[in-house]
Amino acid sequence: MTATAVKQQVLELGGAFMLSREVRDFGDTVGVPGFHGTYTRGRGGVLGDVDADVVSAAFGFFEPGCVRAAWESVPMPAADAAAAYLAACHDFGRRKLAAFAEPDAERLARLLGRVVDAAPSAGLPLFAGWRAMPLPGDGRAALVQVSHVLRELRGGLHFIAVTANGLTPLQAILIAGSPMSDGPTHARLLGWSEPFEEVTDEMRARWDAAEALTDELIAPCFEVLDTGERDELATLLTAAHRVMLVR
Repeated sequence: MTATAVKQQVLELGGAFMLSREVRDFGDTVGVPGFHGTYTRGRGGVLGDVDADVVSAAFGFFEPGCVRAAWESVPMPAADAAAAYLAACHDFGRRKLAAFAEPDAERLARLLGRVVDAAPSAGLPLFAGWRAMPLPGDGRAALVQVSHVLRELRGGLHFIAVTANGLTPLQAILIAGSPMSDGPTHARLLGWSEPFEEVTDEMRARWDAAEALTDELIAPCFEVLDTGERDELATLLTAAHRVMLVR
């Protein structure tokens, strides 16, 4: 199944810019160094100038107090923050995918764009907000943007699946961690405070079920492509991901 085969590539290619020098430069420009302020105001900016509780509800996995502090720390309108965050995403794509052929980047961006355009957005406000953002004209920048939008789709569906399987956001974080850190370390990054509960076998079984449900929910979105196009998408995405990982 294509959705399962490429989920790690989507997670990393669509999210790596969030920790990039380009995003750090955005934070320095507005006088808010560090991760949380630019991430929260930038990623959540597509929701508009709403109360932080709305952003916390959309993010799902972050500690609400951490979201509020970060959301209110960046002194610029939400739409401007989202636009600046998107510009950082584009610049990251141009830099990190410079060795990825532009025709391949354009083709992959089109294929991924068809997947996200075909996906339903009900209950997925971040996905809907980022899907509505304008695409750039160059393939490498567009590729990272559309990968991010697809990542938002999967992330929103995963939160639904986690909730449906009776896990709290913190429990899910403690089990899954992130590509760069274990569960407790990632939980602290997202604002949660210790002591953390012990992860049980039952919790792990619920998380496995949530992951399987996420795969099931997102799989139909790829059916807008025929078999050959899905194979092409997987091949090109794997290649782009490999280029992006080169330091």
